[in-house]
Amino acid sequence: MRTKNRLSAKAAASLGAGKFADGGGLWLVKRENGGAQWVLRVTVHGRRREMGLGTYPAVSLADARREADKARALVRDDVDPIKAREKARRDAERNLHTLADIAADAFESRKAELKDDGVAGRWLSPLNIHVLPKLGRVPVVEIDQIDIRDTLKPIWHDKAHTARKALNRLGLCLKHAAALGLDVDLQAPEKARALLGRQRHETTHIPAMPWREVPAFYQSLTDGTVTHLALRLLILTGLRSAPIRFAHVDQIEGNVWTIPPELVKGRKGATQAFRVPLSEEAVWVIEDAKRHAREGYLFPSVRKGVISDATMSRHMERLGMDYRPHGFRSSFRDWIAETTSTPNDVAETAIGHVSGGNVERAYKRTDFLEQRHALHTRWANHLTAKAGKVVRIG
Repeated sequence: MRTKNRLSAKAAASLGAGKFADGGGLWLVKRENGGAQWVLRVTVHGRRREMGLGTYPAVSLADARREADKARALVRDDVDPIKAREKARRDAERNLHTLADIAADAFESRKAELKDDGVAGRWLSPLNIHVLPKLGRVPVVEIDQIDIRDTLKPIWHDKAHTARKALNRLGLCLKHAAALGLDVDLQAPEKARALLGRQRHETTHIPAMPWREVPAFYQSLTDGTVTHLALRLLILTGLRSAPIRFAHVDQIEGNVWTIPPELVKGRKGATQAFRVPLSEEAVWVIEDAKRHAREGYLFPSVRKGVISDATMSRHMERLGMDYRPHGFRSSFRDWIAETTSTPNDVAETAIGHVSGGNVERAYKRTDFLEQRHALHTRWANHLTAKAGKVVRIG
């Protein structure tokens, strides 16, 4: 009797319920209810294993024999065919992750690093707007430099900064996918950069009002509204908009404003808050703002939360100005450089910058609070037309 290929297609179709050997461990199992399936019995690593090869007749006799041959070949190589099939299935499922899936997972893993856990959505926005509409449904393992080039080409020159951010985020997503075990091309973003070429666009700095013009603008902010008071405090302190927008009465004690480190850009990883010395003018602005306070926040929005990032900018736009609130930091820094003899460390700390390397900062524990208080007082005097001669700070 033949040890293999005992069954024929015609016989397999006519058999009743029972177990029928085709040889070499391949069996056709037919049930009373009419169902049937192929089963392969093998011995691997000293264990007897039964491996399903599919239902009959969806899987024909010829197909079952081919799958059985593949499994027997694995057994000869001392590989468990059931485990090998499970691994292949897991790999196939894993490699079906789309770029949209990976981007969402990468964002979740990085939320703790982002301001306010990334609630503003800025980390994902370059991808959501310019990449995912085209590549979001593509399995991440299939994305190559051609896909990336074709996606970013429309904005590569006209929206250069945004395009670079999108390319950077794509690179992070691919690294995240690689960490998950996906077979991605980590070099695809750099290859795409080479294909896209050098950008024509030059980054333009945020327009800053010349420091000599700032007093006139400051003194025009007289209506006592949230917007006017927020702009006044921003100009007086030289801070970015986030600490101003989220200013809370609990952060202020006397003439010192203590800002949580997560609200001060450039101080990532800091374990200490940032102290801001307040001039008499700044204290007066804060006291005036308290009448608007809601839930302790000095600058609430009309509906809920605090004023938006664009509120102060829109005020300047309505006045027909090209300048923007962020530019007042440069105005303040230029005024320091041109009218005082302030040491660089004090000047940089005054605008919330961290100066020096890690070793230098480890030994330099001071935040120059007294020197900065004198500097901010002098700046307030300039803004309110009380400025005197050039003064040395430090």
